[in-house]
Amino acid sequence: SPYANTVIVRNNPSMFRIAREIEKGEKERDDMFVVDEVESSTDAMKPIKFLHVPSNQLQKLYRAQYVRWVKQQTGKGKIERYSVLIVVGNGKGLIGLGEGKGLDYMGAMSKAFPQAVRNMDYIERFEDRTIWTEMETKFGATRIILRPRPVGFGLATNPIIHEVFKVAGIKDASAKVWGSRNPYHVMKAVVRMLLPGHMPALMGDGVGGQGRTMEKGREMRSVMEIERDRGRKIVP
Repeated sequence: SPYANTVIVRNNPSMFRIAREIEKGEKERDDMFVVDEVESSTDAMKPIKFLHVPSNQLQKLYRAQYVRWVKQQTGKGKIERYSVLIVVGNGKGLIGLGEGKGLDYMGAMSKAFPQAVRNMDYIERFEDRTIWTEMETKFGATRIILRPRPVGFGLATNPIIHEVFKVAGIKDASAKVWGSRNPYHVMKAVVRMLLPGHMPALMGDGVGGQGRTMEKGREMRSVMEIERDRGRKIVP
């Protein structure tokens, strides 16, 4: 094939190697098991143990979460579970979204939080306080418009968007939500707008939608042009 494929392993040390070592160690044990040893081996396999962020840094992350009940209809009746949608970040431009389900709250959170930490990525912030330009998106029946605001304006937004902006470190912005105000859809739509994903800047929201409407079809603007439009000098 003329095309080369590349595999990048990002979990170091490998969680599969650790799992094999734990399984091998369990086979070599005698039939006499100690309860503490079994619990310690179970804790070692939790997803949060394989994160690339130290535990002391995990405790400092900001969180915005939405919890709801979901029901699965089966032949024996309805199975109720917790569903947790959580956004984590450091308040300085780092943000990630995670989702998890479980029979109890802690079980769902143990799945959602590690996923959110693994999905964390940096977002573009103007002057480390607001978004670069006006953005619009539609997610299901929810339509959202985000607008940048001057210094000291604050956050005039929907409560869910307010929490996500605080986690992301955005201090001055306004937002308008039309249609469905389901917190689940609003949170997902806002994170999708903030994270550009693999798409180049000013070319969309990274999921195939039209993100930055005012800059659509334009190349990246120079610093001098942005300074002239905004009427003040940009300080790095």
